[in-house]
Parts: sequence; structure tokens; C-alpha cells
Amino acid sequence: MIKSLGALGVALLLGGIGTPAVAEDDFPITGTYTENQVCKGDGSDASVSRVKIGLKEIESSVFGICTIRNRKRDGSKFHVNVECKGPGGAVMVGEVTFTIRDANTLDFADQDNTYKAVLHKCQG
Repeated sequence: MIKSLGALGVALLLGGIGTPAVAEDDFPITGTYTENQVCKGDGSDASVSRVKIGLKEIESSVFGICTIRNRKRDGSKFHVNVECKGPGGAVMVGEVTFTIRDANTLDFADQDNTYKAVLHKCQG
């Protein structure tokens, strides 16, 4: 079953594979982030939802792993098409957008703008 990735909560089913080999310079938002709370990095924020953005996949501690099917940069925005495998094997396909605020902060939104979050980069 294929569903559209756009419903509240499903939007963070981020993950990926299948993207052509590119340098991190082409996708400078790789790293580990906390959702809606500044990453302290001292272990005291272990219960905060985390998102790990890689060159080929994006992992969410809340929703799992999604495959990055393709991505496109438009200035400070990255439009990322993802295919996510949810609980029970359901496959969801959709687009998410990451907007660079500054060196350590991204805005996140799903394709329907039903779910938005601020991602704070963890150092180290």
C-alpha cells in the first residue's frame, strides 16, 4: 500500500537511499538534530526526538527510516523526496522541505505544511 507523506506526524518519517553519490558540500545539512529544542550535547536531552540527516537516508527516532529518492536545492531550501516504510510495512511517499535558518538550525515542513518543526544541530 502506498500513501502520501503529508499527514501530521507521518511527515517526519525521514530516511533515505538511492540518491546519486554527491559530496556533503552539495547537501550541507547532514548531521544529527533535536526537534524543537536546542541540542545540549551533554546527554541530558536524551528523551528529545532526534533526526539524523545523511546523504542517502534520514532517520527519525520517532518515526523510523526513509529513503531519499531525490533532492533539489533552491537557495537556502532543500526539497527532498522520500519513501518511508512505516509500522506494519506501509510505504509512504512524499516531499519534505528543510530550510536553513543558520549554521545550526533548520526549519522542517512536510509537503502539505501539516507538520512543521525546528531542528537544532547537535555538535560532535
